[in-house]
Amino acid sequence: MKEIILASASPRRTELLSRLGLKFEVKTPDSDETFDSSLSVADNVKRIAHLKAVSVAQDFPDKIIIGADTVVSIGGEILGKPTDEADAANMLRRLSGRTHTVCTGCAVVRLCDGREELWCETTEVTFRSLSGSEIEAYINTGEPTDKAGAYGVQGLGAAFVTKINGDYNNVVGLPLCSLACALGLFGIDIFNIE
Repeated sequence: MKEIILASASPRRTELLSRLGLKFEVKTPDSDETFDSSLSVADNVKRIAHLKAVSVAQDFPDKIIIGADTVVSIGGEILGKPTDEADAANMLRRLSGRTHTVCTGCAVVRLCDGREELWCETTEVTFRSLSGSEIEAYINTGEPTDKAGAYGVQGLGAAFVTKINGDYNNVVGLPLCSLACALGLFGIDIFNIE
């Protein structure tokens, strides 16, 4: 089987990719994750995912590198990882009773032959109305700390979600369906792994 590297420090992405039954290494990318205000959200996350993948691919040009970047947006505002508890509370108040978008940019690259696939997966997530005490209690769990939009749909944050329109795994951080298809273009058949 061809060698795969996940260019990510995210334990959630590592867990998700493992679900496809693939053997892979994890390398933390060293790339700029600054948003370019002249680009759309979709173009930004694709660009950042590509930068992550290429930063790792420089040292492993013959391997298949997977990069990803996920953001939450609502009303045109990007909600990244909260800077502190007050920021997390503010984000959760913004999401309360509304539908927001989760966009994950993905890049699969192999430098030795110039192959690359770039795309953005978009999922809509609807929250029920949250009380102030629920927001405070959730923040006290520590779960929102390192998550875009200050919630984890795979954890206690699931109690806030009334509807998901799109790929659930995308909300966690890696759209497995479209990723499996992209890997197929590189000759990786997840149903026939040697």
